[in-house]
Amino acid sequence: MLSAKSTEVVRATLPAIGGAIGDITPLFYGKMFAAHPELEKDLFNRGNQAAGDQQRALAGAIAVYATILVDENAPAPSALLSRIANKHASLGITEDQYEIVYKYLFEAIVAVLGEAVTADVAEAWTEVYWAMANDLLEIERKLYADAGVEPGQVWQQVVVRRRVQESPDTVAFVLGSKDGAPLPDFRPGQYISVQVELADGAHQIRQYSLSRAPMHDEWRITVKAIGELAGAPAGEVSNFLHHNVFDGDELRVSLPYGDLVLDEGTDPVVLVSAGIGCTPMVGMLDHLVSTTTDRTVRVVHADRSPARQAHRRELQELVDQLPSATLHHWYEDIGTRPSTDGVSLGRIDVAELDVPADAQVYLCGPMPFMEFVREGLIGRNIPADNIHYEVFGPDKWLVAAG
Repeated sequence: MLSAKSTEVVRATLPAIGGAIGDITPLFYGKMFAAHPELEKDLFNRGNQAAGDQQRALAGAIAVYATILVDENAPAPSALLSRIANKHASLGITEDQYEIVYKYLFEAIVAVLGEAVTADVAEAWTEVYWAMANDLLEIERKLYADAGVEPGQVWQQVVVRRRVQESPDTVAFVLGSKDGAPLPDFRPGQYISVQVELADGAHQIRQYSLSRAPMHDEWRITVKAIGELAGAPAGEVSNFLHHNVFDGDELRVSLPYGDLVLDEGTDPVVLVSAGIGCTPMVGMLDHLVSTTTDRTVRVVHADRSPARQAHRRELQELVDQLPSATLHHWYEDIGTRPSTDGVSLGRIDVAELDVPADAQVYLCGPMPFMEFVREGLIGRNIPADNIHYEVFGPDKWLVAAG
């Protein structure tokens, strides 16, 4: 909680600082990376930096957190904090790095707002920053403790046991420990970070869902090669993995993290995905099959075409093993094949989805897709708290969805 004095100052200055934060954050990152180039090379996603996505996500997170602090009727920011803390844990973030962010963020605030940053304003927004930082650190310490590691010590070397081409632009990597021992356990829906060394010496990190059930002694990730799109650069890590990593090679990976996890209740389950967003859903389905669930399960997947879909056959095989499960595909292109039961041409129609009123719904896919489906489901009176989603990359939707 903020002090009474700082609450009033933040409430009064939130419009001005919120309006300027889009100018503040690029300057902040520029200052921080100039002083600490290793953070840009070895921690932050350079693709998201180039596109400006990370800056917008940070601005949204700070603004929504500050808004919650000064609104006594606002809900606790649990979704905001959990998603960020899990991402931080998967990157091995430690407490000292929050000090670095604070220093350059506040230098940028002063540079942009000038004399408007009085001593009272600086003190109040310092409280906001450290309230958010301490909330995150508390969650991150627990995540590290639950994994049995010291803060930041999440990395290990694994071996690629098998590489499988799943579609023209997606490859699955089956990973095992170097000594053959079982890998750490995880919850269905979680992800690991993968760090690779690129040609320029940078050690870039990306997150990939674990696309099998936790009961296997191996992990599996499925990686789509990201090409250039609308001016955004091609994916550095995904293309490196496609072009350079094969059976027998080693990868540096983190422990599993992520808060989009399959609940263990009895409510109906609805899994809705698009494109490579199928990967956590396949892992959840594999877990449901492995535990012989009798829950009602509805699986909906949208893709460009059957030929481009990763894990298409596996998805059907898993659904076939669940007595109360159905599968529906939506394809933008099905060639000359006619639409059949369970296969529709075009983009997903939320009005046609079979979603029980008490279902727990899980979404993964491109941000516009998830936003469209979520809004459609809420319009059908599915409670917002029952709709869960995963984002790989900056969560620019958080202010609207949280």
